[in-house]
Amino acid sequence: MKRKIVRGWLQILIGLAVFAYGVHLTISAGIGLAPWDCLGTGISNHTPFNYGVVMTGVAVIVLIIDLLLRERIGCGTVIDALFTGNAVQFFNDRDPFSNIFLPMIKGKDAGVVVYAALILILIAGLCFMAFGQFLYMRNGQGCGPRDSLLLGIGKRLPHCPIGIVEILLWGVVLMTGFLLGGPVGIGTIITTFGAGVAMQLVFRLVRFEPRNIQHKSVKETMAELLGT
Repeated sequence: MKRKIVRGWLQILIGLAVFAYGVHLTISAGIGLAPWDCLGTGISNHTPFNYGVVMTGVAVIVLIIDLLLRERIGCGTVIDALFTGNAVQFFNDRDPFSNIFLPMIKGKDAGVVVYAALILILIAGLCFMAFGQFLYMRNGQGCGPRDSLLLGIGKRLPHCPIGIVEILLWGVVLMTGFLLGGPVGIGTIITTFGAGVAMQLVFRLVRFEPRNIQHKSVKETMAELLGT
């Protein structure tokens, strides 16, 4: 049992690394960011901290809100909050594809062709994100902090469809990021509406149904790990 839990944590880290690389690709495309990434970039514009540190701070704050809302927090939720933002920053700083080849693509004067290539890179990022989510979620050790926040708010607005709650939450996050100088563009629209489509396609490809997963809390996982 202990080995299974530790293997699960390792798989969560691998999944989050894949997810982070996908986020990195959507950022590197440079045609507009998803709401939360827009917020993180906007905040970093006004602080001495880079995107990774800011997003880790935002994730920890969201995690605290989740606890106040009495949402179920798993070990995966905590790992996500502490790891993902810094992993994205790692790729932003060191990925040779983005740091060497993407500037070459953007430097070409091909207009529509270049823009189409950047859109394809962004879509590839969404697919990486979806596959990372699959690797992360299959262990049943908790949703991400932002997903838990959405569920927590949704439970307190029982007469409002969860899709509307998500739109309102993303709207507030995106507007805040935009006002702070976060980049908004066609990529923002694609990521906002395309992330769910990419996730559905990838999950169907790997035959994964996330609603069948029973997530364990930190307390339950630690009890199994310690044999209590």
